[in-house]
Amino acid sequence: MLSEREAAFIALHKGSYARIYRYILRRINDTQVAEELAADVFRVAWQKWETAKAPDVPWLYSVARNLVGNAYRSRERHLALQLRLQASAYPVSGAAPDTAAVDAALDALRPQDREILQLAYWDDLAIAEIAQVIGCSAAAAKVRLHRAREAFRKVHTQGNEFIEQKTGA
Repeated sequence: MLSEREAAFIALHKGSYARIYRYILRRINDTQVAEELAADVFRVAWQKWETAKAPDVPWLYSVARNLVGNAYRSRERHLALQLRLQASAYPVSGAAPDTAAVDAALDALRPQDREILQLAYWDDLAIAEIAQVIGCSAAAAKVRLHRAREAFRKVHTQGNEFIEQKTGA
């Protein structure tokens, strides 16, 4: 037996999910991301639901707008990370590789190394903040970040040497 709140939430979801999804899709232009963000809108609605007052459709749109903004900022941080990693991998030559090589190098890293690089570059956290997130001292976080950078340089450089051997460049 559904509670009144559950029944009202189901009705809200059925009545407005398609509208919210289309709103997000027009701004994101990626069906998978739009589906995830629309689901997040209703997750937030469920979490913020007050017993006396249900969220209305304009409130859902404002949540969707905020989530779309967060998605754009996240994408910008991802691009900034790629550019920073490219610059740190090639400090002398100035020739920047394509982003596919950077993505491949990040994918080749251990999850811990990838996470600390993302915290430092995508999320732009300071060492003390990174330490708090991963649950270690600031000194340990600094060492881990240094090691992750070195691992990235090593993986990225090896990938480029392999490409140069194959292409004869």
